[in-house]
Amino acid sequence: MAENVEVSIPASARGCKLRCVNCGKEFEQAEQDFRCVNCGELLEVFYPLRETGNPRIAEGLQATWLERRKSFHALDQSGVWRFREMLPGMQDWKNAITLREGNTPIFELPHCAKNAGVKRLLAKHQGMNPTGSFKDTGMTTAISVAVEEKFRWVACASTGNTSASMAAYAAQAGLRSLVLIPEGKISWGKLSQALDYGALTCQLRTDFDGCLQLLRKVILRLPVYLLNSVNPFRLEGQKTAAFELLEQLGWSVPDHIVVPGGNLGNSSAIGKALLEMQELGLISRLPKVSVIQAMGANPLVRTIRENGGKSLVTMQPDTMATAIRIGNPASWRKALKVLQVTGGTVEEVSEAEIALAKAEIGSDGVGCEPASAVTLAGLKKMVARKFVAPDESVVLILTGHVLKDPEYTLKFHRGDLFTGTVYEGDVKMFDGHRREPLILDADPDAVVRALEQAEKADGR
Repeated sequence: MAENVEVSIPASARGCKLRCVNCGKEFEQAEQDFRCVNCGELLEVFYPLRETGNPRIAEGLQATWLERRKSFHALDQSGVWRFREMLPGMQDWKNAITLREGNTPIFELPHCAKNAGVKRLLAKHQGMNPTGSFKDTGMTTAISVAVEEKFRWVACASTGNTSASMAAYAAQAGLRSLVLIPEGKISWGKLSQALDYGALTCQLRTDFDGCLQLLRKVILRLPVYLLNSVNPFRLEGQKTAAFELLEQLGWSVPDHIVVPGGNLGNSSAIGKALLEMQELGLISRLPKVSVIQAMGANPLVRTIRENGGKSLVTMQPDTMATAIRIGNPASWRKALKVLQVTGGTVEEVSEAEIALAKAEIGSDGVGCEPASAVTLAGLKKMVARKFVAPDESVVLILTGHVLKDPEYTLKFHRGDLFTGTVYEGDVKMFDGHRREPLILDADPDAVVRALEQAEKADGR
């Protein structure tokens, strides 16, 4: 593989252009690191020829997207490519790589609603994607560009979910994949996915931010396609979750959408979609998009509270919610814009609050990985400070499947999740939520006694 090869990724051939989120400079193509050559900031996709504000166009799109749900065509069965009028086009649609991603459900969370202090609570579960996380909705679009531009290798730095998704889509496309992960700071469930899908996986003695910095140096030396959320084509796919959500709600806009905050690409993508929907006339108003972070990995919260969003406050992250253990989020400017335009807010939650919220989501029969549970924990705080009213409509975005981090769940129910940590004294708050497995003799009487004791403790 030749070193120091200059590679660019065209956008204009896909019916779109690229624009710097900081200086506003426009580009026909992107450099390999997807950074503005003028100021070094991230790029976003925009569509200069798209007609907006025409009710007939909006109604036609809604009808087209709904009709495609009846189709057996692979692209129509994708919950991303079904909305392809809103995405960068393909020069040859045969190059589009799909695992039938998207099409994720909305769940009612009655117990969680009561615990949070709202009348009704919904969850859009992006963990129901093919590899178990929201990353698939962006990976399908970004990998398809890699195929069309004839890359052989794709790469990402990851806390777990991105690596699993990228490796799966690369395998489907017949590409090789390189994964850089922080050693000892990733769920084994997620790591096993990347290995199973054939990725060259390197565990580095650094954190996620260190992995991403190193990868940027690698892709500038070799013709390797970068698939982290700095890739604007990836965020275009991720934004379709918002289109699908509004379609599922009959185009009725909720008052609040609550999103976990890690590298901040997802909140940025959802906000971008909402703005596009409003411009097209698909919706008449914007919901408030709020971002929730763990206290130990809260750079966006600190950035807003300490300097009003003028400059990013980076940090050394520390949280058991590994999917959001990021201290230098790449998409912070994009996320900040979403908060400002929609009137959303930020909130931070403790490790104990995350664990309790995760158990409460599980009690509604849904389940999620720890990072997703920050949404419910944050919602409780937003209700308490009256940012969210009890009668307002709220949708939580759950980003990862419960099986992404089974070790966390097992430790919680065994009672040793926080053993030896500062949260060890908070375990009483989990009473009524822990379900440690019982070890019994192979005796029906023992099982009957266990049932009777559970019935008595339940009190229903």
